[in-house]
Amino acid sequence: MNEHSARELQKWLRSTAQGARVYSLEQKLVSESLAQVFGWQLLQIGFWGDDDALIAEARTQRKSLLAWHGEHGQRQTSLIRSRTDSLAIGSDAIDAVLLPHTLEYSADPHEILREVGRILSGEGHLIVLGFRPLSVWGLRHLFAKHGHPPGLERMIGERRLRDWLKLLGFEVVDARRYMFALPWGSPEPSSRSVFERSGEQISPMLAGGYLLKARKRVYTLTPIRPRWRFRQKVVGGLIEPTTRMNGR
Repeated sequence: MNEHSARELQKWLRSTAQGARVYSLEQKLVSESLAQVFGWQLLQIGFWGDDDALIAEARTQRKSLLAWHGEHGQRQTSLIRSRTDSLAIGSDAIDAVLLPHTLEYSADPHEILREVGRILSGEGHLIVLGFRPLSVWGLRHLFAKHGHPPGLERMIGERRLRDWLKLLGFEVVDARRYMFALPWGSPEPSSRSVFERSGEQISPMLAGGYLLKARKRVYTLTPIRPRWRFRQKVVGGLIEPTTRMNGR
C-alpha cells in the first residue's frame, strides 16, 4: 500500500459512519480474542486505524506496532519500522501477533505468514482479520474503482487462509464471522446487532468479515527405544533347560 492509499484508508475508518462502525466492532472482537492471551510481547503488524485501540486492552507485558507506511497518532505502544518480508525481529521472540487485514494489503501475504511463524514462540497465538470475498462486501470491493475499503489489494477467503496456516504448523482454535450488513450507505443505529454478529446464528456465510485465531504448534520428537527380547542360552549346541523343564 502506498502513502496515498494509507491516508484514504485512515480517512474511511475515521470519517465515515461505515468505517467507524467496522473499526469499533473489530476492536471489540480483537479484545475478546486477546482476553486469554498472555505472555511478554504482543506485536501488531500493519496500521488499521490511527491509534493502538485494537491492542490497547491486551494482557501481555509489552505491546508494539510494526508498519512500513502511514502516520501514527496517539499511542501508548512502541513503534517499529520494518519490511514485512524480512522482519527485524529475532526468531521465537513474540508471544502473540495481530494481523488486522495486513495480508489483504500486502503484495506477498505468504511471506508475511512465514515471517510470523518464525518470530512466534512455541504455542504463540496469531489473530487475523479478513474480508470474505464470497459476500456482498466482496462484490462491493470487486466493482469499486480503488477497492473497498480504499486501497485493498485483494480479499483472502477463510478456507484458503486456513490451508496456509495448516501448512505452516498452525492450528485454528477459534473463528468468528461479523459484518452482516450491506456495504452501502450508512448503517442505521437500530441495525447494530444485525451489523455485528446476530446473523451468525442464521448463516455464517452471510458475513462480510471473519476473525481467525490460531496457535503455533511445536511437536516434540519422542525417541522410540528398541524392544529387547529374551534369548535362550545354548549350551554345547543344546538349549539350556528352563525352570519349567527342570520341574518336570
